[in-house]
Amino acid sequence: MSIDVKTRPGSGAERTGPARQVLDHARAYLSKVRSGEVGALPAVAGIIALCLFFGALDPVFLSVGNLANLFGQGAAVACIAMGLVFVLIIGEIDLSAGFTSGVCAAIMAVILTDLGLSWPVGIGAAVIAGTVIGLTLGALVVKLGIPSFVVTLAAFLAFQGLALIILKEGTNITIDNEFVKDIAGGNLSRSHGWLLLAVTVVVYAAVQLSRWRRRSGRGLVHDPLPVVITRIAALTGLLTATVFLLNLERSANPQLVSLTGVPIVVVLLGALFVVGSFVLHRTRFGRHLYAVGGNREAALRAGVAVDRVRISAFVICSGMAAVGGIVAASRAASVDPNTGGSNVLLLSVGAAVIGGASLFGGKGTVRAALLGGAVVAIINNGMGLMGLSAGVRFAVTGLVLLLAAGVDAMSRGQGRLFGRH
Repeated sequence: MSIDVKTRPGSGAERTGPARQVLDHARAYLSKVRSGEVGALPAVAGIIALCLFFGALDPVFLSVGNLANLFGQGAAVACIAMGLVFVLIIGEIDLSAGFTSGVCAAIMAVILTDLGLSWPVGIGAAVIAGTVIGLTLGALVVKLGIPSFVVTLAAFLAFQGLALIILKEGTNITIDNEFVKDIAGGNLSRSHGWLLLAVTVVVYAAVQLSRWRRRSGRGLVHDPLPVVITRIAALTGLLTATVFLLNLERSANPQLVSLTGVPIVVVLLGALFVVGSFVLHRTRFGRHLYAVGGNREAALRAGVAVDRVRISAFVICSGMAAVGGIVAASRAASVDPNTGGSNVLLLSVGAAVIGGASLFGGKGTVRAALLGGAVVAIINNGMGLMGLSAGVRFAVTGLVLLLAAGVDAMSRGQGRLFGRH
């Protein structure tokens, strides 16, 4: 987790030694936390606590095979949650994201299986369908002024029917395309996993050090160099351990079938995370999103194309829902009317909020969706290993979501505990 508190060149903190700089930086961060700016800290703490808890109860939870399984279990929800973050940032909601993923997956399945066309056509059609859906929803909300809750609730109901129509009133379509099945079921070779690790670390280190050098050279506020190096070292250690573990043999019968390597879906999630984070934090469009979510009227007066930004957020959300539907179809190797239904939407919204996105708008990151998705996946996986019912899992996930929403409300001064007003 990155620390956002920074030092200014020429300040007393910069003139002290590295140890003192790190200590001052940590104190400044703790001060931010005490003031209510907790960021992704609750989600990170939740992941660590849940892993320790379930690992102590069942050693299988910490096995390499289950680690790889966690990525597959949470991937579809994480994809949809990453898209929902864009809508939540502008203070809106999309209740149709789950069934949007199901409709797009159904379109892909029909093209691949019934029409026999290639995977680029099927995947492309699914993503285009999601984009069109988002454009339609956004136009209804922005241009006609219908509340997003109402528009997307209507779409939630309508897309259930549309999925049934596409799937001929409930037909289960099996997907035989190997490329599509490998999205959630395939693995990189061991050598490709290490190569990916090396490229990721080098690029991340180059970006971090270049940013530090540029900001310090221009006299701008920046993180102390020891903090930057520590951040790079921590990410390198975490990724190295992950790749090492995933490269171990995890098949119950390796003589019959070998199962090693980093799951391909991890690469997909990583790519979406990088692109989404870049859009939110390194582009004018991303700054405009936060401005619209923070104060729409002020953004309009500042010259922001508010309508275009709001519609674009819905387009991104539905497009990411389409990607989530593709991942879900890949994992199941089939599509049916329940794809994208059931608890998919609730878990996706929960993942975004648990990770730190705000229901009040103006706050949220793609990282939040990934962390929240990890929390949701760990709860479902750990309780499944314990043999607990779906009802208990839903109840616990709901309590975690309520806790996350309460933390967000109190951090914004909305809570009434301890005399805050």
